[in-house]
Amino acid sequence: MNAQRKQRLTLVLLIVFGSSIAVALVAYALSQNINLFYSPSQISMGEAPADTRIRAGGIVVEGSIRRDPSSLKVEFDITDYAHSTTVQYVGILPDLFREGQGIVAQGALDGSGRLIASEVLAKHDENYMSPEIAAALEAAGQMPHMPPTAGKGY
Repeated sequence: MNAQRKQRLTLVLLIVFGSSIAVALVAYALSQNINLFYSPSQISMGEAPADTRIRAGGIVVEGSIRRDPSSLKVEFDITDYAHSTTVQYVGILPDLFREGQGIVAQGALDGSGRLIASEVLAKHDENYMSPEIAAALEAAGQMPHMPPTAGKGY
């Protein structure tokens, strides 16, 4: 093999190796940013991974909001009318947050199955319900009567 051919082969191998590393790094970065949606039923059945960022949604259970008087810590239960999951959040809740309201919480499950939320989102108007929550309630057979625009997104 002559020197010029050896240089070309080395260059091609370096380009392939560098491209492979770049693709692997991009795939790793994207996998860290994925957050899948789980219903309270899926969480209670153990389908949701622990210590991984997920989104969970449901209806805030009536009478389940527990506030810590000395901090901004709040715990509440969400349900899809089949199962319930406890959510713990430290911070100021959205203005539209209330009992009987559909919410989506983003966070990670701890060892006991409680969602430690880093963000809580509430619906933006009276007719809106997150498509994920609407699908979870419909699967549980508990979809409340909603106007035709409910569950359609933004």
